[in-house]
Amino acid sequence: SWKSDTVDVGEIPQGTPKLIEFTFQNTGTKEVVITNVKTSCGCTASDYTKEAIAPGKSGFVKATYNAAAKGSFTKTVTVTTNADETPKVLTLKGNVI
Repeated sequence: SWKSDTVDVGEIPQGTPKLIEFTFQNTGTKEVVITNVKTSCGCTASDYTKEAIAPGKSGFVKATYNAAAKGSFTKTVTVTTNADETPKVLTLKGNVI
């Protein structure tokens, strides 16, 4: 269960990377393992919980947006786990000023 699958960072200054963290809780009965995290472009780097997440525990996926170009942006991070055949698409958006 993801806390939020879309994060709007609002306005961020150009040239200043912005870290966005998505968190989730394992609401199932089996351990969850993140098997793959894929970003939509080279401007985001990801980090995520590497160990198995036990039932009732929480994990995270972090993405850093490198705000190089001015203007609005919408980027995605696709997360694959052993809990669901369909990957979860997380969205980060905002406006570089």
